[in-house]
Amino acid sequence: MHAKMKAMEFTDKGNLQPVIRPVPEPQAGEMLIQVSAVGVMPTEKFWSTTSHYADGKVRTKAIPGHEFSGIVAGLGAGVTGYSLGDAVFGFNDWYAEGATAEFCITKPANLSLKPSSLSHIEAASVPISLLTAWQGLHVRAKLQKGERVLIHGGAGAVGLFAVQLAQSRGAYVIATSSKANIDFVKQLGADEVIDYRERRFEEAGKVDVIFDTVGGETLDRSWDLLKPSGRLVTIPEVESSTDPRLKSAFFIVEQDGEQLASLGQLFDSGELKTFVKAELPMEEADHAYSGSIVGNHGKLIIRTK
Repeated sequence: MHAKMKAMEFTDKGNLQPVIRPVPEPQAGEMLIQVSAVGVMPTEKFWSTTSHYADGKVRTKAIPGHEFSGIVAGLGAGVTGYSLGDAVFGFNDWYAEGATAEFCITKPANLSLKPSSLSHIEAASVPISLLTAWQGLHVRAKLQKGERVLIHGGAGAVGLFAVQLAQSRGAYVIATSSKANIDFVKQLGADEVIDYRERRFEEAGKVDVIFDTVGGETLDRSWDLLKPSGRLVTIPEVESSTDPRLKSAFFIVEQDGEQLASLGQLFDSGELKTFVKAELPMEEADHAYSGSIVGNHGKLIIRTK
């Protein structure tokens, strides 16, 4: 008799419905996590990984949520470095069933021990957003001390980490946000904050690096602000564009447990802060993915227990 778990899965209409599923069993090299909290990316219902498998076959009834915090509940053959009961945070493969469930499967390389200063709710807001900001600014754009960086969406789940990381690197940080978030983004370390409804961000002048979390017209208008040696990174999914600049600027975060572990220490030392927009119980996951929850800044989190 297999143990059962509660989970939320997408319907054909893109809504989330509660289901009972068997608790998955970790295969060799995998870990079973008892999920405490899971981060929400409302656009996930539109991702190709939600509607298709890696081989192109149609995928139905996907469980969303690929960043989580929880407890190690099972170890597959050959897994070392973790013990049952360890508190961990991280993410799992985009094509795997997500963590909006009582249990999920992941691999040791995709997670780290949870920073002791963060609750499970706070920790679940970190993995995808923080690694996106880190990899975009440092791995892709190679931001240097003293450079001018423009961050679009400085109060968003990714942008708030980008502002903090750019500030700690010693860059001159310009960010866009709504009027309500100007003080918040300044407290994160931005040197200038532009209310994008009141002013055109072109007033910032030429910059070395642009980190774009908004896309669309904002991205289109950004190219002209780059210095000759400037670099642009964008994360919103790009429709099949033929613009070579866009293709080289777009990137998707990669799972990296070692990066997560070293960055996680910055929470315990007080150098990094995370922010939760709202937390909801698993039964309200469909509401969380509706895009209708308005909050000032940070990420939506679903409690799974």
